[in-house]
Amino acid sequence: MQAEALFQKLLARVRKAVEDYDMIQEGDRIAVGVSGGKDSLTLLYCLKALQRFYPKKFELFAITISLGNEGFDLPALIDIYENIGIQYHIEDTQIAKIVFDVRNEKNPCSLCSNMKRGAIHNAAKKLGCNKVAFAHHKDDVIETLLLSLFYEGRIHTFSPVTYLDRTGITLIRPFIYTEEKMIRSYVNKKGIMPIPSGCRAEGKTKRHYVKELIAGLMKENRHIKDNLFGAIQRGNINGWHPPL
Repeated sequence: MQAEALFQKLLARVRKAVEDYDMIQEGDRIAVGVSGGKDSLTLLYCLKALQRFYPKKFELFAITISLGNEGFDLPALIDIYENIGIQYHIEDTQIAKIVFDVRNEKNPCSLCSNMKRGAIHNAAKKLGCNKVAFAHHKDDVIETLLLSLFYEGRIHTFSPVTYLDRTGITLIRPFIYTEEKMIRSYVNKKGIMPIPSGCRAEGKTKRHYVKELIAGLMKENRHIKDNLFGAIQRGNINGWHPPL
């Protein structure tokens, strides 16, 4: 499948998720959390394209949280923003130093994610945005469910739409119907070069372990992901419901 045809397929899944879970309303100011990785960059391209024809008009911004990692090519990311003509905000932080050097976390991803989310929410408020879009895809939904079961003893995953009382920000996840392999295929065919994060925990996380576990199970049963995702929807976990 050519890159443009694949992009249209991605865009169709984004629009379905947006409509099934009523993610976008007229006049929304939406900040996309962009790390520079394949998922967040592709979501940015999809929402930029959706903005051109979606009946409910909305504004779009990009927010990048600079964690202070060595090797993060911020100028390359800014070039992408300027080439597609999107307003952006860079929030400089020392999150990496706090997580790895000050706290020396054994499981750094949880703390890092919480700190990044807080920084994004605050930056979105400063920009006057009422919504933040994250690039969590279908695989993330399933992996989060298994992580919660294995390590927290509860049935939980993130919601398609989450309203945060403390900030007044609504989180939306337009990639929930999109598998990671589709995003990866599009990025490769389009020749998009993701910006490496420089994260010191890359490939050593519990999420990486669960991802490999699912890949192993898929060799025996290729319907594993669909079954787990369907169970999440049918179980009405955290605001999930079957497609409309």
